[in-house]
Amino acid sequence: MTRPDRMRAWQVTRPGEPAEVLELREVPVPVPGPGEALVRTRAVAVNFPDVLLARGEYQVRPEPPFTIGIELAGDVVEVGDAADRPAVAAPAGDAPAATSFAVGDRVVGSQIGVLSEYAVLPAAAVRLAPDSLDDAAAAALTIAYQTAWFGLHRRAALQPGEWLLVHAAAGGVGTAAVQLGTAAGARVIGVVGSEEKAAVAAGAGAEVVLVRGRDDLVDGVKTATRGHGADVVFDPVGGDAYDASTKCIAFEGRIVVVGFAAGTIQQVRANHALVKNYSVLGLHWALYQQRRPDLVQLAHDELARLAASGAIAPVVADVVSFADAPAAVQRLAGGTTTGRLVVRVSD
Repeated sequence: MTRPDRMRAWQVTRPGEPAEVLELREVPVPVPGPGEALVRTRAVAVNFPDVLLARGEYQVRPEPPFTIGIELAGDVVEVGDAADRPAVAAPAGDAPAATSFAVGDRVVGSQIGVLSEYAVLPAAAVRLAPDSLDDAAAAALTIAYQTAWFGLHRRAALQPGEWLLVHAAAGGVGTAAVQLGTAAGARVIGVVGSEEKAAVAAGAGAEVVLVRGRDDLVDGVKTATRGHGADVVFDPVGGDAYDASTKCIAFEGRIVVVGFAAGTIQQVRANHALVKNYSVLGLHWALYQQRRPDLVQLAHDELARLAASGAIAPVVADVVSFADAPAAVQRLAGGTTTGRLVVRVSD
């Protein structure tokens, strides 16, 4: 596969709403350095950080113009010197990183700047795409399912038979958490924002679905669990969702804070956690990518196994053309989407 000199990329030209500030530009195809891989992009899944990057509100703030997109599926075109994934020393009990990749392999990966025809990624952030998933589904696998897997298993140690409460259960990371919770043998309660989204959460495996504004969340959880409460809460929302969770958390329950899409950061009351004997756990998945890529590889291998068995499958709501990428990012900004939006870059 030959690397061309130029490519098209969607770039943020100034902070603002995605539909207004994204511009399709022709730029040089990047050259991979040591420990990097050049990937020809097949598909890019849209994530909320793309919205924040366009607005200049993300924790990482590149100087415009810069390319957005943080998650892709594609083909390895070229590798820099020693670009095979480096061996990572793992503590006792954890398996070391295993697989590698070669030119021509179909892969998935995560890195800011991939909404383009070609992208350079660190080799440690590139993994073989599961054969069971098409390009759109593979593009939507890494961030949502890795986040859900680490939240439920690494942080909360979810057990079979436990009650799992998932907020925003019809969104990308929410449907991933519902599917993974169900696959782990948990009983899942999903919380969604509308009647239309309830069917998506139920389809992902939620045993009980509560609709904000229609159902009382605290009473709904207590009724479903017969007073036991939620053993694990997966919270990418914050605000009122977090506050309600603290009122229906079980004895020795665990609340995993994944984000604050509602705009209000969770306020942890240590005295309340002490009196009710529950834990609040933070999850920043990107830190695992940086510090423990061996664990990310283990999670990827498990996700590939679950995908092959049919236990999980990214809920892809729509696949749009490369030309329609700004509109897709703007749709996600509106907060009305379910599942994942994916941009098809090439076949």
